[in-house]
Formats: sequence, C-alpha cells, structure tokens
Amino acid sequence: MLTTDNTLLVIVDVQGKLATLMHDHEALFKNLQALAKGSVLLDIPILWLEQLPEKLGSTIPELQDILSDLTPIEKSSFSGCGAQAFTSALRASGRQKILLAGIEAHICVYQTAADLLLQAYEVEVVVDAVSSRTLQSKDVALDKMSALGADLTTVEMALFELMETAEAPQFREIARLIK
Repeated sequence: MLTTDNTLLVIVDVQGKLATLMHDHEALFKNLQALAKGSVLLDIPILWLEQLPEKLGSTIPELQDILSDLTPIEKSSFSGCGAQAFTSALRASGRQKILLAGIEAHICVYQTAADLLLQAYEVEVVVDAVSSRTLQSKDVALDKMSALGADLTTVEMALFELMETAEAPQFREIARLIK
C-alpha cells in the first residue's frame, strides 16, 4: 500500500506545446493538477522533470503554479534516471514507492519506470495522469510497464489510499479535487 511515509510523486515532462498534443490533454491536465495538489496536501515529496526545456518549453502553467516551491530537474535522457540530479534527489528522499505521472507514456514515462524498477523501486503508474499523442501508444506503454512489474493506479485511488481514512484532515479538500 502507498503511505505518506513511503511514497514520492514523479512528474515527467509535461511541457510546452507537446503537452497540448497529448491524447485527451484536457482530462490529463485536470488529473495532473489534482494529483499534484493532493500530494502537496498530504506532504508527499514531488520530483518534477523537464526534457530539454530550452527546446520543448517549460512545464505547463497549470502545474507550475502548484509546484512553485520546487525546482524542475532538467534532463536530456529519456529516462529520468539518466539525470544525476534526479537519482540523487530520489535516493535522498528515502522513499521506495514511486507514483509516476506525465508524458509521453511510451517514451520518457516508460523508460523512467523501467529504470526505477531495475533499481528495486516500487512503481505505480497513474494511468489517468499519463498520456501519449495516441491512445495506442499509451496503452502499449501501460502494458509494457505492467509486464515489467509496475502497478497501475488512478489519481483517485492513489490519493484515497494515501489518506487511508475518511477521517484524514485532508479528506474534504482531496474529495473536492477529484470531483
């Protein structure tokens, strides 16, 4: 189970015009915002990746506003694990369960998941907070990540699992994020 003591959220490359080209990007953006806001409310650490921001642009404003207290980690490798700053921050967090969200599911999210699994992290891919330009690419990526050992979850499932009880002080705020 995900707990607030063992979980970290990784958001991968939700940047610039590319983000708007994702399959069902409006729903993707809404779900990413709910996941990020819920993680902040639950004090879940967040690592935020950007692929070559000088070429692809910065993270979408809808997420930048939520992550304003954090600094994105730049990378050129498709896998976040190819960036030393990412692997150092991940190790320093002490967290073993990784919630993985972002784009594109079949490239950067997939390769990050594969590398994290090789390093013995437990990975849960947030299926309604990842996307690709085509639904087929997303579906194939989810199948491959699952076959490698990643678990699949949703924004609502993950946030409620992290709260554990309706008596959690964040319950009402998180319930409003999901609606």
